[in-house]
Amino acid sequence: MKYREVVIFSGHRFQVPEHIQRLDSKNTRAWQLRYGKWKTFSDHTTDGSGAEAAFAAAVEELQHRIHRLPAPTGLRQEPNASKNNDLPVGVSGPISRTRKGRRVAEYNFGVTIPRFGEKPTNVNVYIGTENTVTDERYEEALAKAVDIRKKAERAYQSAATKAKRAANQPA
Repeated sequence: MKYREVVIFSGHRFQVPEHIQRLDSKNTRAWQLRYGKWKTFSDHTTDGSGAEAAFAAAVEELQHRIHRLPAPTGLRQEPNASKNNDLPVGVSGPISRTRKGRRVAEYNFGVTIPRFGEKPTNVNVYIGTENTVTDERYEEALAKAVDIRKKAERAYQSAATKAKRAANQPA
């Protein structure tokens, strides 16, 4: 797990793991856990003397959540607002391509496959040629592309969660 040093308003120094943020303002003195649903752990003091106990509670809750919840992946869940079609995230197309030596274009969907710890890769899902493409073939190919993407997302989520939990094990 990644750590960083945080110096709070009172001058106390803490080695803070990722997913925990410090909130110091006129009205708020607290640690905020940002793993799953956000939760705030207040110092309950104005001089910072309660920061250590609040920090310990936040770290304990973080440890508990890492072992209980799936890891945050950062994978996009909603299509980009500038996307000009209604295809799901990770699926693009239909892509028209005429292969060398052929006269007829073929159509494919492009599917981006996320891979944890590696660069993503792409897979094409064949729809048909310009002579054979139909609404039914389009829908079947789209369903197959969506299924491929969903399986890849589940594998990515599983690998990310395993890595997060392994990194959180005591040394």
